[in-house]
Amino acid sequence: MAHDGERELERVRAVEQRLERAEELPEPARDTAIGLVEALLALYGEGLVRIVGAGARLGGDAFTAELAADELVSHLLLLHGLHPQAVPERIGLAIERLEPRLNGARADLVEVGAGAARLRVSGTSGCGSSRAAVNAALDEAVRAAAPEVTRVEVEHVARPATVIPAEHLLQRIARPPVHPDPGPA
Repeated sequence: MAHDGERELERVRAVEQRLERAEELPEPARDTAIGLVEALLALYGEGLVRIVGAGARLGGDAFTAELAADELVSHLLLLHGLHPQAVPERIGLAIERLEPRLNGARADLVEVGAGAARLRVSGTSGCGSSRAAVNAALDEAVRAAAPEVTRVEVEHVARPATVIPAEHLLQRIARPPVHPDPGPA
């Protein structure tokens, strides 16, 4: 049996395929089909506006947090410009959910502005394909969480090396070795 997220993804793909077929219809059937989809989106969008408004008045933060946490509802809210979380918060959560798939790398949101999200990644290997895979995963996650972001900029920084101060090493060398007490003879 398919996981809820998988079923939702299958439904999204089916809708996209039907929209593509509708766009290939001859006139005036194409205009009628596209007009119907637009009218339904507007109708459901207005319904969502009312639901989110009532929930915010009556249910407060817990209600909006639950809406935002549901992947399908979250996407619908994004589609209609109703998402209760700010762009940086959505991006931060997307990065957090993605981190287990980043092979030990750590990503942080540096800045969001002018349609761009700047991220800083530490802990990636020097391998270009590893960095490219991390960049692609981050780009996809950020754009899914914040469609208003048109550009994702990723900066890779090296992790600082663990350094043992030389004076600490020299102290160990200068000390005489400790021998166990042989006890009474």
